[in-house]
Amino acid sequence: MGHIIMTQQLRLTPEMLVPRLGEHLVRQGHISEAALQKALDYQQEQIALGNHPLLGQALLDLKLIDKVTLDQAVTEQIIQLRGALQAANRSLERRVQERTAELQEALHRLSELSQLKANFVSNISHELRTPLTHIKGYVELLVTESLGPLTEEQRHALQVSQQSTSRLESLIEDLIMFSLTSRGELAIKQEAVDIRRLANLSIKATAQKAEERGVTAHAVLDEYLPLVQADSQKIAWVLGQLLDNAIKFTPSGGRVVLRIQHENDSLVTVSVTDTGIGIPPERQEEVFEPFHQLDGSATRRYGGTGLGLSLVRQIVEAHGSMLEVQSVEGRGSTFKFPLLVSTDAAKKPSRD
Repeated sequence: MGHIIMTQQLRLTPEMLVPRLGEHLVRQGHISEAALQKALDYQQEQIALGNHPLLGQALLDLKLIDKVTLDQAVTEQIIQLRGALQAANRSLERRVQERTAELQEALHRLSELSQLKANFVSNISHELRTPLTHIKGYVELLVTESLGPLTEEQRHALQVSQQSTSRLESLIEDLIMFSLTSRGELAIKQEAVDIRRLANLSIKATAQKAEERGVTAHAVLDEYLPLVQADSQKIAWVLGQLLDNAIKFTPSGGRVVLRIQHENDSLVTVSVTDTGIGIPPERQEEVFEPFHQLDGSATRRYGGTGLGLSLVRQIVEAHGSMLEVQSVEGRGSTFKFPLLVSTDAAKKPSRD
């Protein structure tokens, strides 16, 4: 309340815009040091009495300076301050322009580096695909004994080679898809898709890996599931990646569930839940970074390029959807996303 009263008592004058007026007046020779001190003492006395004169008014009251000289000095100070402010603004604008240009150049270089990386990955991946195709072909000929009979040891060795080449082919395809998404060339072909059929096929495709790891993997599907609007091949790949990832990070004795629910007339929700190692809350976003796993030991222990979840998110978002992760460290994770129900009423989903 006292502050408000004091403010109301003060009359707005140009002097309020001028700092250290007394020093300026002394430097200009308008008053002496003794006169300044006398005015300051007078000003304090007036304040004690409840008045609040400015220094200039105190000088005028004591007749230590005339009003014309005081107004001239205040005007000079205001002009100098205005000039300094304009100079400071010009300097600030110049610095902002320089920093903006530097940031734009840095972003341009980053974009170029990202493009170079995507092109490099794409070129290398396509170059790897050709010799791998030859290797797969000849291994297949050997396994089928088209080039002669095999012993059991030879057959087993070739089957291991087949599994390894299939794994390598999958990794190369992931790299190619990553390069396409990095360059904005990931094509999504929207059509009416039987999500029940894709779910069952995905569970069957991962059954052997789940069995080898001692993990139970099954699907829980609503009795009625309408067709969804999606790219059948890309969503099948997403389901496979989420199941593969869940199985990979779930210890023996755990379980993985692919659940598909008919939420309403517009949406079907797809989720993959595991009872695996989980993800710390503060690091859940890291799992979507390409070529990244949470630590080096995880990379060595569980394998993989770290591309899977990054590509899953990009494909899901290309469908106009959003991938959500819920996880508790040591208890498991759930990856979930919705898909739009297809408007194609002419087709009916299967119930197998």
